[in-house]
Amino acid sequence: MYAFGTQYFQNIVYSDPNWRFQSFDPDRDTKASDEKGAKMLNSNDPDLGTFAKRGGKLIMYHGWADAAISPTNAIDYYRSVQKKMTAAQTDTFLRLYMIPGMEHCGGGAGPNPLSKRTLDKALEAWVEQGSAPAEVLATKYGEKGGILRTRPICPFPQVAKWKGSGSTDEAASFTCAAP
Repeated sequence: MYAFGTQYFQNIVYSDPNWRFQSFDPDRDTKASDEKGAKMLNSNDPDLGTFAKRGGKLIMYHGWADAAISPTNAIDYYRSVQKKMTAAQTDTFLRLYMIPGMEHCGGGAGPNPLSKRTLDKALEAWVEQGSAPAEVLATKYGEKGGILRTRPICPFPQVAKWKGSGSTDEAASFTCAAP
């Protein structure tokens, strides 16, 4: 978090490599951050109506182990889109996948659906063939290669639940279900 925050203020907000976090003033620096970075970085408008009407499809994902950005931010945004556009309408163009054990944009202790471009392929099939993605496969590889475990990653709010039999290292032993 230290590196994200300090580099953001040094490079984007103040364009000053000598800026130090010890000088942070919540009122002044939050205002400066909004003035300099909001248009470029904020993605909090829940009105995706124009995007949806043009046939857009969006897959969002967030790692539960992300230390840089709270995973609940992704859930809050997803729910704000549902509130603005209705859940049924949102379901026609948007999926959110919350990924256990994944850190910021990938990596971490859990299986990862980004390693074989799984989410890219799901989005491609949705756009080109009209097949809305359900679960996607995540894989955890060992340090020397080889697959350690697989897991289904379910569209939010569903979670992968063990069926009660089979290996807990194999996706086939899990099903997507309500939490």
